[in-house]
Amino acid sequence: MIMPREKREIQKSDIMPLDTYTKQRKILRKKIVEFKKDRRISVGPYATFYFESYETMLAQVQEMLYIEKGGDDQLNDELTAYNPLIPNGKELIATLMFEIDNPISRATFLSKVGGIEEKVFMKINEDIVEAVPEKDVDRTSAEGKASSVQFIHFKLNNQQIEKFKSGKSKVEIGINHDEYSHLTKMNELTVKSLSADLIN
Repeated sequence: MIMPREKREIQKSDIMPLDTYTKQRKILRKKIVEFKKDRRISVGPYATFYFESYETMLAQVQEMLYIEKGGDDQLNDELTAYNPLIPNGKELIATLMFEIDNPISRATFLSKVGGIEEKVFMKINEDIVEAVPEKDVDRTSAEGKASSVQFIHFKLNNQQIEKFKSGKSKVEIGINHDEYSHLTKMNELTVKSLSADLIN
């Protein structure tokens, strides 16, 4: 299940047949949960970044096919949706989720943070990398309400990749919105896991 990081795109040939996946699902899901553990970062009380990779997207596609059983037509749709979220070697990609259990509190919070997807950044020592939101759909409504799920790209140059992968740099991730401003330092295990997504 955990594939070489050279893989940047899921092909049809990478997908397990449904009966095979069904038999192995329990152990595969346990492995992917373990793999994702070091790729999750909380920033402030509500925001969590889940950094994606070939492995996480393959697991997502397999699981969607298992749940919906839509065959090849569904597979094509899933690959179109999830392949763009596999990092290309010069970027890190995260699903950013605002997780608030109470639906009223969640709606109130999201109504205040329109445009928050434009206020995300990564800091490598003193070097700031502004995040680029996925452009597939508008993630803030015309009324100024943010979506609870955002897809964020951090595009790094070769120098930034070198600093990130060195293991000696201070790496932080933050949000600088008037209604939500927080900064979190990445731990060593997270930096190590994400370094494998980058090529310099």
